[in-house]
Amino acid sequence: MPEIDRYRPEDQRGVEALYRRVFGSDAAAASRFRWDWQYRRNPNNPGGQPLVWVVREGTAIIGHYATMPVRLSLGGKEIDGAWGTDAMVAPERQRRGLGEELFRTWDRSVGAALGIGLSDSSSPLLKKMHFPDVAAVPGLVKPLTRRAVRVPQLPMPVNRLISALTLPIVRVAARVRPLRADVEPIRRFDATFNDLWERVADRFELAVRRDAAYLNWKYIEPPHVRYSVAALKRDGRSEGYAVYRHAQEPRGRVTLLVDFLADTHDDIGFKTLLRWVDAEARQAGSDKIRCYAAHLGFRRIMRHSGYFQMRHPLALAVKINAVGVPAKFYKNTDDWHVTLGDSDQDR
Repeated sequence: MPEIDRYRPEDQRGVEALYRRVFGSDAAAASRFRWDWQYRRNPNNPGGQPLVWVVREGTAIIGHYATMPVRLSLGGKEIDGAWGTDAMVAPERQRRGLGEELFRTWDRSVGAALGIGLSDSSSPLLKKMHFPDVAAVPGLVKPLTRRAVRVPQLPMPVNRLISALTLPIVRVAARVRPLRADVEPIRRFDATFNDLWERVADRFELAVRRDAAYLNWKYIEPPHVRYSVAALKRDGRSEGYAVYRHAQEPRGRVTLLVDFLADTHDDIGFKTLLRWVDAEARQAGSDKIRCYAAHLGFRRIMRHSGYFQMRHPLALAVKINAVGVPAKFYKNTDDWHVTLGDSDQDR
């Protein structure tokens, strides 16, 4: 009889074998490379152990659900939460309710159940579990060259025509603007970023706690991806940061603005961080900058800085269990701070 239990170290070989069966050898190798960092070394692990569940059938592992624990701030008040990430059930055991029971175990066990970039199969299941409807996280893009508007699915002659027609708009959006505060690259988040978080936490109705321990684990220590980090400084004090990386895509090069933080009232500071990323993207030869941002104030500044909203947002799921929240909490997400860097979307 299958039973759901917390992951134990001796389960690792069975988990890896299941991953290969469900997702293939390449995906399993990628997961194995980042697994220790992503799940075991997370500074928010309860009791220091990965928050992962497995389905056992005798000695075999036939199901698995991994999560990423976080401290979640609700207007400055913190609760424990966890992003749902890798869910899988052995092919011969699918469509028997094991996936749903794994999801329900996760939901029952955490103060806030969080999901982003949901799969086609996950969304109906979460609705069945009475997850509230919340707005998706809007995507924004800033074009830097005429290649920024190319669409991979279209033939090159059509893309060239689109590029020619949109070039005047691109030139206006991509014009160079000077920095208006001090920004410097950093290799590690120090204690001043704890102070930054404490100053701005209550600006957000919902946001993952972005203290130094979390930021170093999330953006400095991952073994599978390399980020660049820039810090906004005033009088020796950290006033914000931006995390970004450059990537090659089928129709050009892109700079991903993965995460950022600043006081929502510090328009000049946030604009300065955006201009720093602009300069870095140009130096890297990127055709555009892409970002996902839930907070309306940040998106307003980005639109004034040459960003356009994309058609395809990131689906978001949030269910608060630890404390009561009013129904309107889920209906208006303009003061939520969620970015691409949350959960494990940027692999």
